[in-house]
Amino acid sequence: MNKTTAAITGVSGYVPEYVLTNAELEKIVDTNDEWIVSRTGIKERRILKGEGKGSSVMGAEAVKRLLEKTNTRPEDVDLLICATVTPDYFFPATANLICAKVGIPESASYDLAAACSGFLNALVTGAMFIESGRYKKVVVVGSDKMSSIVDYTDRTTCVLFGDGAGAVLLEPDADGLGIQDFILKSDGNGASHLIQKAGGSAYPPTHETIDSRLHFIHQEGQAVFKFAVTRMADVSAEIMERNKLTGEDVAFLVPHQANKRIIDATAKRMGVGEEKVMLNIHKYGNTTAATIPLCLWDYEDQLKKGDNLILAAFGGGFTWGSIYLKWAYDPNK
Repeated sequence: MNKTTAAITGVSGYVPEYVLTNAELEKIVDTNDEWIVSRTGIKERRILKGEGKGSSVMGAEAVKRLLEKTNTRPEDVDLLICATVTPDYFFPATANLICAKVGIPESASYDLAAACSGFLNALVTGAMFIESGRYKKVVVVGSDKMSSIVDYTDRTTCVLFGDGAGAVLLEPDADGLGIQDFILKSDGNGASHLIQKAGGSAYPPTHETIDSRLHFIHQEGQAVFKFAVTRMADVSAEIMERNKLTGEDVAFLVPHQANKRIIDATAKRMGVGEEKVMLNIHKYGNTTAATIPLCLWDYEDQLKKGDNLILAAFGGGFTWGSIYLKWAYDPNK
């Protein structure tokens, strides 16, 4: 009897209509297009507008499109996991709200927070439920409204982030497709370098925390870059080595879209040419937990059944990891 694996059988995404360009940011902070593009690769990002609209709005739209695309009835979804660091509320979970908006009735659903590595962690978690035989259909969605925690007076961070959501459907596979291996790691000693300092139980909201702008993203760029560029490359190379893969065996690297220089370093370490690197950072920026599923959504038409993909991410925490999977379907079939 063949081993049951968890395969991605559909992917969809959603990005808001409003486009925040580098030219617009030049009017807000002391920066310019050349500086942003040369250091990050970002040209524009999408921003969710509208009072009371949180990550669940984008996540629900991505999931709704996913269910329609895969002809999946909402009542057949066993579990929905939402990876996010910008939940609508601390509770209820954003996953609960997404289920309500989409019409998924009384299925298990919860949030998972691992910053930019959140989607990888959620995907592995969902896969475990599939492999155990407990569930048959698991939806994993990454959705983040990063504009809600970005300080638009801080030119070092406001150029980086955008809003968006991406979702995948996981189902059992007995033909050797789907998730083959994964590596997930973390190091809480890096917390001070990339953190939202206030708003949690350690420092609840006060006039002082708000006046001190502690509810926005704090990032020490050099420290984060140095750690990210080595760890993301290392973990991608490690998963290839233990599965005896070469750069020629890999159809695509699917990297977290934080910084093009980090992506380039990871591809070089893997021996993968730029033609095999999924890249959409130029139009979406860093959407945190949404970057990897948005890449899969953008590049879906270029994928073939059996393709070897390496997913890799690095995020606050610090968290980082990689997944080796075999793509399970041909587009438009």
